[in-house]
Amino acid sequence: MSKRTVVIGFLGTQLDSGRGAGRWEKWRPTVSLVQHEDTVVDRLELLYTRPHEALALVIQQDIATMSPDTEVRLVALDMADPWDFGEVYGVLYDWVKQYPFQPEKERYWTHITTGTHVAQICMFLLTETRLIPGVLLQTSPPKRQNRENPGSYALIDLDLSRYDGLAQRFDQAQRDALDFLKSGIATRNAHFNALIEEIERVALRSKAPILLTGPTGAGKSHLARRMYELKKSRHQVQGDFVEVNCATLRGDSAASTLFGHKKGAFTGAATDRAGLLRTAHQGVLFLDEIGELGQDEQAMLLKAVEEKRFLPMGSDREVSSDFQLIAGTNRDLRIDVAQGRFREDLFARVNLWSYTLPGLALRPEDIEPNVEHLLTRAAAETGRAVRFNAEARARYLQFARSGDALWSGNFRDLSASVTRLATLADGGRISASLVDAEIQRLQWLWQRAGTASPSSAGVDVDALLPAEAASRLDLFDRMQLESVVRVCRASQTLSDAGRKLFGHTRTQRTVINDADRLRKYLLKFGLSWDAVARHTG
Repeated sequence: MSKRTVVIGFLGTQLDSGRGAGRWEKWRPTVSLVQHEDTVVDRLELLYTRPHEALALVIQQDIATMSPDTEVRLVALDMADPWDFGEVYGVLYDWVKQYPFQPEKERYWTHITTGTHVAQICMFLLTETRLIPGVLLQTSPPKRQNRENPGSYALIDLDLSRYDGLAQRFDQAQRDALDFLKSGIATRNAHFNALIEEIERVALRSKAPILLTGPTGAGKSHLARRMYELKKSRHQVQGDFVEVNCATLRGDSAASTLFGHKKGAFTGAATDRAGLLRTAHQGVLFLDEIGELGQDEQAMLLKAVEEKRFLPMGSDREVSSDFQLIAGTNRDLRIDVAQGRFREDLFARVNLWSYTLPGLALRPEDIEPNVEHLLTRAAAETGRAVRFNAEARARYLQFARSGDALWSGNFRDLSASVTRLATLADGGRISASLVDAEIQRLQWLWQRAGTASPSSAGVDVDALLPAEAASRLDLFDRMQLESVVRVCRASQTLSDAGRKLFGHTRTQRTVINDADRLRKYLLKFGLSWDAVARHTG
């Protein structure tokens, strides 16, 4: 048994108008619905406002003349202003919610050719959200209008999964956005890629504050600017990207820099100053190291974020600024809140979307693509292409991904390292000798005064193992275990240490579980991660 066809549509007060005999010579969208020989409309739900009831009755009679089998139900809607979106949607929503839809017996077409633009949009939304369980129906007039030619019609199914071309364009748009946020770097770290995917969605869907945490040099400032540029490319912001490091703000200059001041507000305030919050109007304000703000500035910032209004220093009149806040910090603000250094209410406000950017040492698989990106960027800036020779490349990457490479400055350290190599490379080739010298420079850089370097830090295996077990160790096993323990102590987690230790063989495995491999290795000696990583000997 075939389903009955039900059309839901608005009366066209202009397009459907006409009462004299001449009306049959013009194209009327609602009447044309029943004039197509290949389509039978079993029922028409004709929506109209009460002032147009007379026209609705004419249309009902004319459809009965053209198609006696079509049932026309006139649905009078009470709305004071058919151009008020809220009112129109509310009235239609109420009608749709009580309508006895029977999708198993009937198919529903939502006619969007007639009615005000507001009504058409509302009907689209109700169908798109499946409150009307059907498809859109669009009708078009014929080139030559007469009684015999009903024009054409088209059905539009809003199930985008059926439109491969559209789906591919949406997917490509998202891939482009992710690539943009990552500066075109083909990162391989699964956790980081998942992080950027969520940040992309939030950046394009939300104007709420975003908090970026992570160590110095992890890329918080760079990511904040890329988020702004992505939003600007989608016409979501019109203002500027305004950045300030809160650690540089002290005393009166802190409030003045952020919120502005009136002339004479304090000694040295010779003229009015707008302040960075007003400069960021309709744009993005990035406050790096937000944890360094003083208590007074924190209170003023909270009001500005919540109410979009604040008082400049020395002024008795509030000013307004509508900006999106992105905050950055290398501190754990939860500890600062607990110790009273950071306002709990401000933390709650900026912590709606919170993301921790991993340091470079936690992303060893991403070092290689970042090195390639930095070399490409250096070539663009200097007009001089530079490449590693095979031996130099292997040596540099082996060190860069090892436990000896602390990358305490994160991407700043890596960028400086590649810049030095590119600058010193003769003939555009980075040699093994240059790499050896650079490794020594990095080891010196990361060695704190008065302490041993990471590679020379001693590991007392005898203190870790029972005396009997330690005495049975071959020299090979002892040296290997010492190296493994050294990497563990330079890592933050078991998984981090495992990624460093199994950096090459992990890519050849179907199932990657670095933490489990390392745990099993330690268990051979009766050791646990906690005992190895936290042992102070």
